[in-house]
Amino acid sequence: MTGPAKQKATYADLEAVPEHLVAEIIDGELMTHPRPSPRHSAASSALGVELGEAFQKGREGPGEWVFFDEPELHLGVHVVVPDIAGWSASAW
Repeated sequence: MTGPAKQKATYADLEAVPEHLVAEIIDGELMTHPRPSPRHSAASSALGVELGEAFQKGREGPGEWVFFDEPELHLGVHVVVPDIAGWSASAW
């Protein structure tokens, strides 16, 4: 016998998570994890600098991209927070 159907997480559930945690909704399930460690944040920041030079500023690369650290993205029913995300400036 199976138990009752699990209710899908809502944005209100996500907003109720303490600020010291990163919260995401993936496949209807609320997922949380601690904020990145200093070492992780340093690596992500370094990646942003490398990508930014070529893809955002056009130094030895295509330019015309925009990058953000830890944006909250709403992708269909999913709410995710990647370390870094980039968009073509033309999409803005």
